[in-house]
Amino acid sequence: MRLRFAPSPTGQLHVGNARTALFNWLLARNRGGTLILRIEDTDRERSTHESERGILEDLRWLGLDWDEGPDAGGDVGPYRQSERLDLYRAHADRLLASGHAYRCFCSTEQLEADRQAARAAGQPPRYAGRCRSLGPEAVRLRLDAGEPAVVRFRVPAHRDVTFADVVRGSITISTDVIGDPVLLRSDGHPAYNFAVVIDDGLMGVTTVVRGEDHIPNTPRQVLLYEAFGWTPPVFAHLSLVLGPDHAPLSKRHGATSVVEFRNRGYLPEALVNYLALVGWSPGGGDELLPLEELARRFSLEGVSHSAGVFDVEKLAWVNRHYLKIADRERLCALSLPYLREAGLANTLSEAARAWLTAILPMATAAVDRLDQVPARLALVFTYDAIEALAREGVRAELLADGARNVARALAEDLASAPPLTDREQFRAAAQRVRETTGQKGKALFHPIRIVLTGHNEGPELDLLVPAIDTGAALGADSGLAPITGCRARAQAFVEALG
Repeated sequence: MRLRFAPSPTGQLHVGNARTALFNWLLARNRGGTLILRIEDTDRERSTHESERGILEDLRWLGLDWDEGPDAGGDVGPYRQSERLDLYRAHADRLLASGHAYRCFCSTEQLEADRQAARAAGQPPRYAGRCRSLGPEAVRLRLDAGEPAVVRFRVPAHRDVTFADVVRGSITISTDVIGDPVLLRSDGHPAYNFAVVIDDGLMGVTTVVRGEDHIPNTPRQVLLYEAFGWTPPVFAHLSLVLGPDHAPLSKRHGATSVVEFRNRGYLPEALVNYLALVGWSPGGGDELLPLEELARRFSLEGVSHSAGVFDVEKLAWVNRHYLKIADRERLCALSLPYLREAGLANTLSEAARAWLTAILPMATAAVDRLDQVPARLALVFTYDAIEALAREGVRAELLADGARNVARALAEDLASAPPLTDREQFRAAAQRVRETTGQKGKALFHPIRIVLTGHNEGPELDLLVPAIDTGAALGADSGLAPITGCRARAQAFVEALG
């Protein structure tokens, strides 16, 4: 089995195309097949090397690899269409010689007038066949005169083209609605439907897995395979990925490209696991599975023909799972860019990196993505007692005498206590305040939270408080933003309280 993924390097890798790449990869690995990466870069105005590099980087980030391609080599290259122009021209000459193709000299203006006339008559716009019957001598004279010409395929009239689709079953389309498609433009560059058949045929592609938007192209391609005497591949057309409003997923729905989800702090294993679930189920009641297990279970027969809706909430759920089980040092490295952008970290000392690695689960256990980590850790870095007392919820908590007594008792205790660098020291301090004030439970711990963080909610105190005091002890050369320790926070709060 030989499969291919053939992106056009005209922009970023859309998650819908990433899912197509994933399904090709899963099938190739499931069946021990070969996956080809082919770059369809014949759109000279829009194709860029930067886009190609970005697409390859995104695919590798997702954990996908390929057996043949522009960077992997192979026996049937080149693997960029822009490097295969001689092949397309040679095969167009074959079709001209066999009578399956002809030269067309119609101008852009004439073709547009024909389209408008067809629409006015309620007919589907298609080539009128004006040049279809030109004789060899007339063609030669016009070419010798320098008239630009395209090469068109001679589609047989009044015929049904039927092809089998693994996902959708048998599909039949009449040639009466197709028209004669352009194979080669006047500048010698191939049209999509021609290039893709030449490439798939010469590269020995046996199975084509692609989006359902290519269904209308398939009859033209089947006819081209027949004209060359080649066996068409097996086709499988995937449903499109839709937004929550069941329209094709686009910018108005938010992030749509792999790099956007990457920049927002989704893990690659989460995004690839989620994409596998859009239009396919691994069965067994399982959803959260590593890439290798997804490949072991994958089959085209299990792919749904119904449209898949991209659910950001479910992606967040998948990402939370992988954040919780991810290696801490890896999470630290991935979180640092967001902390730098927020002004909370720079080049970290070894001790500071170890501290951040240790406290990160406190943040990642309660966020959907890594770009939310700075906000979750802000309680560690940012403290202002006056601002805290200006918050309505905080003021309300401190109206009761018991809460004020806890605040004062905590400040007095911490003035002579060692830093609260582990949970046992924090619990001991809380116990001493309890004995001094008689407060317990919520009446004890809510005021302590407010005094030490300035907020009335956040991570568990026996994790947060040691993080604050341990971070504060790292010093100015740690690469961290300054952290005010618990003793100074409690003193500042009591002074602000008056």
